[in-house]
Amino acid sequence: MRFPTFFAAAHAVRAVAQAGLYPSNCRILDPQEAYNTGAADGSVAIMVLAFESGDHPVEPWMARALECCADHGGTKEEADASSAHLEGAAGLWRNAFIRMPYAREFLTPAGLINDTFETSITWERFESFHDGIKAATEQAILDATGIKGEVTCRFTHVYPDGPAPYFSFHALGRHGALLEQWQAIKDAASDALIAAGGTITHHHAVGRDHRKWYDRQRPELFAAALRAAKREFDPHAMLNPGVLIDP
Repeated sequence: MRFPTFFAAAHAVRAVAQAGLYPSNCRILDPQEAYNTGAADGSVAIMVLAFESGDHPVEPWMARALECCADHGGTKEEADASSAHLEGAAGLWRNAFIRMPYAREFLTPAGLINDTFETSITWERFESFHDGIKAATEQAILDATGIKGEVTCRFTHVYPDGPAPYFSFHALGRHGALLEQWQAIKDAASDALIAAGGTITHHHAVGRDHRKWYDRQRPELFAAALRAAKREFDPHAMLNPGVLIDP
């Protein structure tokens, strides 16, 4: 599906999520992310939408989802249902996504700093949240490197009450200072997430890189319960020590 703007695509995702259709895949890429992955020319946002079932036909669910998308300016790309995930924009994005983890092998030697951070927010706050996080991260790139960078956004997880946006940033760094520059950008983006009311703890975001922000959001009662469980099941602190709590 193609949409005139990223927010139009987000409105369509909200409609699908709140219609109780439960697609097996519902992702959107902003125009720049779509361009970077080869899925589009940079003038439209892209949605990848799929339903699957080994029990019943899914055509009625897809038809209703497409109606929701059309209500928000979405136009579908014609493809054979059995191979749609391998064709057109969806196929181009899929191939780029699979190759993405290997990109650092040539980006880092070229002095390019790139990373993806992820959060979650409620639907009614998403648009202002998106604009604020993007602006803060762009400013952090400029402050850290002295050169304007790029920040893109996509959805991979969505819920009836809100999306889980992924932001990717790309910056031209300086050899000998790449780690410090990355950390400065990462810190500023994470601070912005917390200040804007997002969560640092959704999906990929829990880990050592995010621990100091996680500590600010994690209920102490949960930490106490986890420590007690780990004392019983992991007395030697062998299982991911220091990721969520101190041993």
